[in-house]
Parts: sequence; structure tokens; C-alpha cells
Amino acid sequence: MNQQLDPIVIVSAARTPWVVFSATDPRRRRTGRRRHPLDPERAGLAAEAVDTVLMGCVLQAGQGQAPARQAALGAGLSQAVQCTTLNKMCGSGMQALMLGHDQLLAGSSEVLVAGGMESMSNAPYLLTRARGGYRMGHGQVPDHMFLDGLEDAFERGRLMGTFAEDCAQQYRFSREEQDAYALESLHRAQQAITEGRFASAASRSLRPPAKLTWALRTRPLRC
Repeated sequence: MNQQLDPIVIVSAARTPWVVFSATDPRRRRTGRRRHPLDPERAGLAAEAVDTVLMGCVLQAGQGQAPARQAALGAGLSQAVQCTTLNKMCGSGMQALMLGHDQLLAGSSEVLVAGGMESMSNAPYLLTRARGGYRMGHGQVPDHMFLDGLEDAFERGRLMGTFAEDCAQQYRFSREEQDAYALESLHRAQQAITEGRFASAASRSLRPPAKLTWALRTRPLRC
């Protein structure tokens, strides 16, 4: 077996916390939510060192053209930087990291920023028939978050959470096994938070005067 180490390394990481719905401020999405996590100075790098940005974003309606480009420019990167926005259900940010790894390995890039950005709070409602006109009968105003983010495109009305039950049945995951896995994950997260392991990666953009607190005892990991 080849024991050679992978030459690709991650030099810095940043994230925004998961918070209560509508706790982020839509007015700050370009200067807050998108700027700080991509700032290359977090990794001790000059902005000129970055040549590529790959960002996953599924809920793109109302975000404007080229969300990855917006994020890059908002972080102070050059217009010469190559920017690509990826749309892969549930895993666009992870897919961006995987593609970034392969692109670096192939020599197509030297320093790359990859990640994902979503905001359910900022997902708009859609007037899908407004262009042609609501001429007769009842009209609907679809929720972009549900229509393009949570609802199965092939079985309308079925939300993604129901597929977990299918997987549990197919692979015979018992309720007890699932609960034990979830509890262990919570314990590890609580320990990491208590020890400050996430402090250097946290990038906050909450709606003022909101404050981020952790209810570790009564409601584990509830922000």
C-alpha cells in the first residue's frame, strides 16, 4: 500500500454558527456572512496568493449573479481570481472541498479557497407565475427554501428528512443505535466547545443585538 502523504493541506478553517431561524441579518449578508470566513489573512496569507475560489450554494435565488464571485470580492480578493459556484444538494460545500483538492493536486491552482454558504433566513418566496400573469384561480407563492432545498423534485411534497427513515430501514439501523450515535456526537461537540476548540474558526454574523450562547445543560447545542 502506498503510504505517501497527501501533499494538499488545509491551512485555515472558518465557519458561521447554526442559529435560530432569522437570527442572521439579510442586510449584512455581503459585508458580514460572506466576508470574514473567506478572508485569507485568517491563514496568514496575502490576498494576492489566492488564485481560485470554489463555493457551494444551493439556495441561490435572490443572491445575485455569481455568489462565489461576490464572496471573493467581498473578502478583498482580486477580480483575476477564478470563482465557481457549485450547487449539489446537501453537500455543495463538501463537494467544493473535494474539487479544490483535486484541482490543487492536478496543478491547476496553487492556493485555493473552498467552502459553502447558505442562509435559510434569506431564502425568498417565489412568484413563479408573475411573468405570465395570475389570470384566474388560486395562485401559490412557493417557498424557495422548500422548493429548491428541502423538497424532493421527483416526489413533490416529500421533504428530505423522510429519506433518513428509508436508510434506517434499508441498512437496519435501530432507533437505539441512532440515538447512541447522536448522543455521542453531542458529547463530543460539547467537549470541543467547552475546550474552545472551535473558537479560532468562529465567524459570526447575527442580527443585532443577538448574542450567541450555548445551552449545554438543558438544551444541548441549541443556539
